[in-house]
Amino acid sequence: MNSKIISERPELLAPAGSMEAFFAAVDAGADAVYTGLKEFSARAKAKNFNLKEIEQITHYMQQRGKKLYIALNTLVKENELSLLIDTLGALEEIGVDALILQDLAVWKLAKDHFPGLELHASTQMTIHNAAGVKMLERMGFTRGVLAREMTLDEIAAIRKQTTLELEQFIHGALCFSYSGQCYFSSFLSGKSGNRGRCAQPCRRNHRYRQQEGYYFSPNDLSAIDLLPELEKAGICSLKIEGRMKSAEYVHKVVSAYRQVLDAPEKQRKTVLQEAKLLLKESFGRQPTKGFLSGGQPSDMAIPAHKGATGRFLGEITRVRGGEITFKTKEALHLGTRLRVQPAIDKSGTAFTVRQLMLGKKTVNKVTANSLVSVPSPFNNVFKAGDTVFMVSSPSAFTMSDSACRRKLSNVRPPAETVDLQVDVNPQQLQLTATIGTEKQQFQYPVDSFPATQQSLDQAILRQAFKATAGDPFILGKLECGELPEIVIPPKQLKQIRRDLYAALGQKQQQQKQQLRTEHLQSARSALFPLATGRAGKQQIRVQLRDSRDQRILQDPIVDQILIPLTGQNLQHANKLQRRSRQVIWDIPFVIFDKDWLDTRNAIRQLAQMGYSNFRLNNLGHFIIFDKMEGMKLYSSFRLFSLNSQAIAALAELGISEAELYIEDDRKNLADILRHQLPIPTAMTAYASVALLTSRVKIKNVRSDNPVLSDRDDAFRVQQRQGLTWLTSETDFSFIANIPEFENSGCHNFIIDLSHLGPFSQEGKQVLDAVKRGYDPQGCSKFNYESGLE
Repeated sequence: MNSKIISERPELLAPAGSMEAFFAAVDAGADAVYTGLKEFSARAKAKNFNLKEIEQITHYMQQRGKKLYIALNTLVKENELSLLIDTLGALEEIGVDALILQDLAVWKLAKDHFPGLELHASTQMTIHNAAGVKMLERMGFTRGVLAREMTLDEIAAIRKQTTLELEQFIHGALCFSYSGQCYFSSFLSGKSGNRGRCAQPCRRNHRYRQQEGYYFSPNDLSAIDLLPELEKAGICSLKIEGRMKSAEYVHKVVSAYRQVLDAPEKQRKTVLQEAKLLLKESFGRQPTKGFLSGGQPSDMAIPAHKGATGRFLGEITRVRGGEITFKTKEALHLGTRLRVQPAIDKSGTAFTVRQLMLGKKTVNKVTANSLVSVPSPFNNVFKAGDTVFMVSSPSAFTMSDSACRRKLSNVRPPAETVDLQVDVNPQQLQLTATIGTEKQQFQYPVDSFPATQQSLDQAILRQAFKATAGDPFILGKLECGELPEIVIPPKQLKQIRRDLYAALGQKQQQQKQQLRTEHLQSARSALFPLATGRAGKQQIRVQLRDSRDQRILQDPIVDQILIPLTGQNLQHANKLQRRSRQVIWDIPFVIFDKDWLDTRNAIRQLAQMGYSNFRLNNLGHFIIFDKMEGMKLYSSFRLFSLNSQAIAALAELGISEAELYIEDDRKNLADILRHQLPIPTAMTAYASVALLTSRVKIKNVRSDNPVLSDRDDAFRVQQRQGLTWLTSETDFSFIANIPEFENSGCHNFIIDLSHLGPFSQEGKQVLDAVKRGYDPQGCSKFNYESGLE
């Protein structure tokens, strides 16, 4: 075990989606900040940063002994690989402290071609057990951001089995679904959460049996009470969510956690209460500890609570043009920012309070429970019954964008230490400069004269060469041989120093440029050429829920079946042995450590029975197959093949066939398939995909009736395998597009009938559609035709 990881105090890691939020985080005491670029960021709606700004804030942090992490944590399309390569090259040259990533293409390209980049695995990779963490360690990651569904006991158990740094979210917005496994926004609008464009349909109002509620809208995580337990469990980085949040939010939340982390043990209780008051002023949602405390949290998703941020003040009772009147639950001041939320489920409208009226009297502030009128700049927008939230206070952290940029304008890269060996004779001064492991020699002629008083000595040389103002260097050791009794004019030594540091700087810049060019050329040469042959035999696989439906293999159109690895299906494994080559066992993507040994043993038992085909859904699955010969491993869409480099990464990890990504669109799929890929591909051509997969149980909602959105989209909620699954009542189908896939070079197709059963009337209709080449009536095309954002 790496004792350093355990013994050091945890890092407090803050979000920054804007320049103002960045300085708010630093001012409040963050040890490290994570942010995103304008491309490849899972918070695409945040302001984010360009590369020049990243360079400036990186140097700003490094000068203060702090760290900056860049979130490149979205899935990358095929035509974005070139830009990704340029971005990786630039970030390596800048010297950012780490990348946070989801797409295996980023992992492969960085690992193979940009070795100066440290890699952190995003929570989007759904790492939730020791096997997943060990796999990250094997892949060269230095840190894993664990799934937000973990309990403290589960984290502590993982800590005992790895030396990898572990990071955990401790505060901010939660997703109802496992991160990286949500297709809700994408299915309804084409705006993918895995591409940083989530439209948050989970926050909308839904109906079940005429009972309305916010069933999928979780409260905000707040683990400030659990900091000692998190540290004891082995978390090295405490992460605050909020790249979409204001500078005020970031400042108050980071300040609160900083106070508690730094508080002496005897004062912690008092400081904790003060910090909670500060958190209350951050205008988040109702707090929950989530799963950290263990068990099923009753306060994580409360249907009666609207998922809006801010503090609820009241409902509008009267509207006159742009003026609203309501009874406020809390005191109000001029300068407070309000958001008015319509009674119907639409976006709210925010404005800053410029005038307050009690009756006909204008005031600067009102007390709680006052009936107050507030003019707004919006005429005829609001209605009686709309709710009013306070989202910012007059005491907000205020540092303008221009002030932030002025503060960064003079930032320079941290100075590098130069060790000097000085050798002198009356005609020449020879310098050997060492930076890190790199040595360079320089010779300079000197006009010396014999010393009559103070001769040249080591102190004079050190004084001459330590003055490095304006240069990106600082003098470290200075050693010299025997010095002659001479004097070199100070002006000449000063000029030699200037020339030396200028030459070192130029040489370093040339080396950096050369290294970047080599790395970029290496990465670009790794991209796949266009394919030539596209021949192949069509394979149809039917995905089942129950292994007893295996007789579907008697249908001539069906080549293989996919069977979930469940206890019930394992009981019938012996009946399938004679057809073992036609069976692919589908491993559940969530396997907590308490179930790990049983799953591994079941797979080994299946291998002994002659089964060799397994479908992997999570990075933690790879370790199961260590030292198992003759296995054929398939990747599912949950391992994110949105580009050819991700497919190459999966091939490197041992995958024999990669399933293409179900969220994808026609153009990107064609872009991938026109390349010469290292392994064959497959595509799910028909399914009812789980839009959300969650550890949160929803009380009093069953699968007997659909859940309806305010737009009448229909969904089913099911509880199975200890998880909650939300599926659309509308299946998606690419069956009619199978010829397109085949022409592009994909010949393996999955028909998922696990929700219908292959022998039900609906299941038979789908199989008939496969035989005839059409899409069943009423199906969605997902993003295939409309496009994936």
